[in-house]
Amino acid sequence: MHEIYLDHAATTPVREEVREAMTSTLTESFGNPSSHHGWGRRAAATLDGSRERIATGIGAEVDEIYFVRGGTESDNLAILGRADVAESKGETPVVVVSAVEHKAVLESSARVEERGGRCVVLEVREDGTLDLDMLEHVLAERPTLVSIMTVNNEVGIRLPLEQVAERTEAHGVVLHSDAVQALGKTPVHVDTPHVDLLTLTGHKIGGPRGTGVLFVRRGVEIAPLLYGGGQERALRPGTEDVAGAVGMSMAVALAVREQESEAGRMGDLNKTLESSLVEGIAGLRIHGKEARRAPHILNVGIPEVDPGALLAALDLEGIAVSGGSACESGGQAQSHVLKALYGEADRFAALRFSLGHTTNRQDVATAATTTVAVVDRIRSRAAGA
Repeated sequence: MHEIYLDHAATTPVREEVREAMTSTLTESFGNPSSHHGWGRRAAATLDGSRERIATGIGAEVDEIYFVRGGTESDNLAILGRADVAESKGETPVVVVSAVEHKAVLESSARVEERGGRCVVLEVREDGTLDLDMLEHVLAERPTLVSIMTVNNEVGIRLPLEQVAERTEAHGVVLHSDAVQALGKTPVHVDTPHVDLLTLTGHKIGGPRGTGVLFVRRGVEIAPLLYGGGQERALRPGTEDVAGAVGMSMAVALAVREQESEAGRMGDLNKTLESSLVEGIAGLRIHGKEARRAPHILNVGIPEVDPGALLAALDLEGIAVSGGSACESGGQAQSHVLKALYGEADRFAALRFSLGHTTNRQDVATAATTTVAVVDRIRSRAAGA
């Protein structure tokens, strides 16, 4: 059986260029970057080179790049770090988020509320638009932070970050964006639109797991969540993972360099997959159909099918997809993203196909044919039961 991996939004295979760069670092730059001997200096120089490569890729300054241990930590550091700054000044922290943010953003924002702060959640419509009137109203109160993701990880809709950034910049409010699903698929630059904090991770772009970055614009105050050691200018202490930083920086450079061509290629594959599924499955719904969407994610809703049975059957056929975010694996409850877009009573089984660097036309054709056949089989069995 030929296995087909279409779950790149969950994680991606490490690219060969990344693996080679990391292997070299593990043998040649194994020193602690804080050590003052030759091995330490070589490791520090390697770390600095990785920081510069990432900064160049997103239009940042080198000293605005902080290495962390993944996208979740980066989101938490942005939100809780900003809240801690507000509290240290005797202010009540106020965080504004969209209803479709990653759980790392929503749950850290909920933590701000538990500590006596406030969280304002903006509705997101099916076409990907936000309640900008409500945003304007809240911005007049000068909140601590606004956090709006660039691309949604489940449905692939592109949030109106440009419109949000215009408003936050005009009000002098700090804007954070989780761009984990955007890098390499859509243009990502910290000045267009203007963001103050930006979250990235390596394993969504062919880099290693457990690697991440928080971009912090000069002049933006962030309090650390961890203490001891002083690494990463004391914002994220702990001995740096030099090989991980090298791997992530190589993945970022490749993603930025190939973004335009890969977006076009994956967009074409996505359209082919969508049309095949629409043609073959009665009642199928394209989630976020009217919104601007990233080219690598196709999320569909299928009526009259048990979601668990559907995923299990596709897995047995060698097709790797997901029912939503891999960060919520194991649960069968409707995702918070689909609830926000379609309401509580939605009865469609959600299926997320996510394409990547290794996806080809044959993969897409086989996945479509197999999915149609599996849905037909499940529906026939249910009808005969």
